[in-house]
Amino acid sequence: MNDLGAIADRLEVIVADLDEVAFDQLREAMAAGARTRPDSDRTITQARRAIEKAVHLLRSVEP
Repeated sequence: MNDLGAIADRLEVIVADLDEVAFDQLREAMAAGARTRPDSDRTITQARRAIEKAVHLLRSVEP
């Protein structure tokens, strides 16, 4: 595997980590009685999408 593939793999782990953080925050908000998503959810989602885009771009580079 080339270096870019390894970086893409690590970024995919970060995407999964962000999913866990977002889910934990949603669960905590629900437990606290919130009726809407936490403000941070939008920011986490944007970061996750940006990282997913980076993964896609890195995987599309020819070796």
